Amino acid sequence: MRLKPQTMVAIVGGGKMGEAMLAGWLASQHGVLEDWGIENFCVIDPNAERRRALERSYQIEVRADVSELDRADIVVLAVKPQTMAEALDSLSEAPLFGGARTHGDGTPADEGAEAPLVISIAAGVTTATIERNVAFPLRVVRAMPNLPLSVGAGATGLCAGSQALRSDLEAARELFAALGEAAIVEEYLMDVVCALSGSGPAYVCAFIEAEIAAAEKLGLPRDAASGLALQTLFGTARLLEETGEAPEELRRAVSSPQGTTIAGLEALSAAGFDEAIEKGIAAAERRSKELSQCL
Repeated sequence: MRLKPQTMVAIVGGGKMGEAMLAGWLASQHGVLEDWGIENFCVIDPNAERRRALERSYQIEVRADVSELDRADIVVLAVKPQTMAEALDSLSEAPLFGGARTHGDGTPADEGAEAPLVISIAAGVTTATIERNVAFPLRVVRAMPNLPLSVGAGATGLCAGSQALRSDLEAARELFAALGEAAIVEEYLMDVVCALSGSGPAYVCAFIEAEIAAAEKLGLPRDAASGLALQTLFGTARLLEETGEAPEELRRAVSSPQGTTIAGLEALSAAGFDEAIEKGIAAAERRSKELSQCL
């Protein structure tokens, strides 16, 4: 499929990630999304209070169940792995999908009508698992985005299921590229993507917290420590992006022999810094694999 000005995207799950994607897409000036507005989106969420909050914040259409959808070209499953089975049951009963191809009045739908592309962001849930848990052919793309996509600075890994077309994968890539970096990878690497960029914002925040706490212990006021730590992270990332320098090159450039940076890096290394990061990412990857067993 291709993204068009009239493409309709239904987000199933109006939680933190569902809202982050919605906010990012509505604000995007990337490609065809520049011409999109609230009429291109709807959200499905069973929680009445959440539906009211989304309606107030974005003035978009919000429904309680997938079966209430009149149309959708793309259905984004923004649900937790533990609730994926329930979400897939809803898809199975929806007129837009599979054997349930009927209009709202119960009359059969056009057999030639193409079912929506399904994009799942559930951590650890494979495309094969999703395909296996519905009774009809399903075009699935799996995506692993992260929270900064709400401000257009996300990082997303993408892979295609067995029924998805190359154009489906490209449409999904375009959709998430509008929210930051989007990379197509082999599915066996998606658990690594989950551990690296999916969970990555939490690692970065933990690092900033530790920096602030250490600076406070040495007497720096919290406001100053917080501002300097955040700007240092932001500035370094921007410098790497704009210059195209490799991280190791920039690290060496700021590490004068016998200087403060070398002293700090050596202390971090002695405390097991690299090993701690490696163990953290490996643990997150293992957990991602475990979540695939939820269905």
